[in-house]
Amino acid sequence: MRLPRDLSGAELVNVLRKFGYEISRQVGSHIRLTTLENGVHHITIPNHPALRIGTLAAILDDVAAHHQISRNELLLRLKI
Repeated sequence: MRLPRDLSGAELVNVLRKFGYEISRQVGSHIRLTTLENGVHHITIPNHPALRIGTLAAILDDVAAHHQISRNELLLRLKI
């Protein structure tokens, strides 16, 4: 499945709430999300108008690995 090219950091934060991620802190333009599902997991998302494709891919890979699903399955569940 193709990654969206125009997803902002704020939009990604909102869709990751479906997996139990909540904002734990923000320093400058970086937002740190934390989930307690399947153990504690932290990710940092740059709050930029459009995320670079490599940055988005790395974030989604990290989330998918934590939840033990593929990136494609994650994208289907997030509906982005």
